[in-house]
Amino acid sequence: MKLFGLVWANLFRKKTRTVLTLLSLVSAFLLFGLLQAVSNAFSAGADFVGASRLVTQARVSFTQSLPMRQLRQIESVPGVEAVSYQQWFGGIYQDPKNFFAQFAVDPDRFFTVFPEWVLTDAEKERFRSIKASAIVGSQTAAKFGWKVGDQVPLESTIWPTQDGNKAWSFEIAGIFRGKDSEWDARANQMFINFNYFDEERQFGRGAAGIFTSKLKDANQAAAIAATIDAMFENSPDETKTQAEKDFILGFAKQLGNIGLLVNYVLFAVFFTILLVVGNTMAQSVRERIPELAVLKTLGFTDFTVLFMVLAESLLVCVLGAVMGMSFAVVLLKLASGQFGIALDSGNLTLWIQAISAAIILSFAVGVLPAWRARRLKIVDALAGR
Repeated sequence: MKLFGLVWANLFRKKTRTVLTLLSLVSAFLLFGLLQAVSNAFSAGADFVGASRLVTQARVSFTQSLPMRQLRQIESVPGVEAVSYQQWFGGIYQDPKNFFAQFAVDPDRFFTVFPEWVLTDAEKERFRSIKASAIVGSQTAAKFGWKVGDQVPLESTIWPTQDGNKAWSFEIAGIFRGKDSEWDARANQMFINFNYFDEERQFGRGAAGIFTSKLKDANQAAAIAATIDAMFENSPDETKTQAEKDFILGFAKQLGNIGLLVNYVLFAVFFTILLVVGNTMAQSVRERIPELAVLKTLGFTDFTVLFMVLAESLLVCVLGAVMGMSFAVVLLKLASGQFGIALDSGNLTLWIQAISAAIILSFAVGVLPAWRARRLKIVDALAGR
């Protein structure tokens, strides 16, 4: 305990310098927590879904639609239990910043293939019977204050109506939730009635963006995917069928390789912090050379002096990591409520990564000053040599 007190006192002997160094570390680990949470959010949906669904898209790109005649052919493949189809809508609500996913889906097929979304029977019937209708996730409904029966205007970025206008309006037929709390946290989409959408859109009628197949046996996914693609090989509408997880990851990568960009940014940040903290530790040891010599005179061993310098480095780095990650958790909770997306830096794995990075950083910046302190000769130090 006495040794810890000495380490703590040495660390804060220059309060301004230590506080500025600590703020640099807090900023670095705050950025680490925020960026890793964003990166994880892009892949979380992929990791969360099971392996019991396949997604069939056009071989060239999922932006190219597939003819509806392929629906029956995919349904006929052995091992396929049910098939749903959907089309990306790409609408804006009031402001471009109000982004959330919207898909046109078939009301009868959708809940068979996606049983994780829960809606009452009355709301399902409203979704079927009201042509210009939509259902919306509980997170998005709470964000915008929507309730059943509200008219929601959307400005499509892709699809004009028959008269060339891109302004659409949908009645909220129901608000769906997830089957459990984890799924409910992801209920942030909108699904519009495909029949109405297909009738009213100016082009592309009779086609869908993707087909999603629910499988009887997930272990047969690879064989079924190969069978589906073989059916349409060398046709004008060749397909690419893959696991739902792989499709979600590919969709996210259309925005860029988020993970790689995050790693580049974090590498630059931590390299800068390495230089800043390393300079601080080196300067701190240089200033205390006579004091370290006195400690050795009083009986402190070379190893104890080395340990004290490394402990200072470890203490400031871990303290900065804990504070930075704590701020990240608070900010991400606020952001999740504001934007209706699942952002989380509170998971154990991310904290372990942060603390591990802090330990490695502390060793990298502290080992040379600590080694210098260990090799310090008492006579030379007291003589100012």
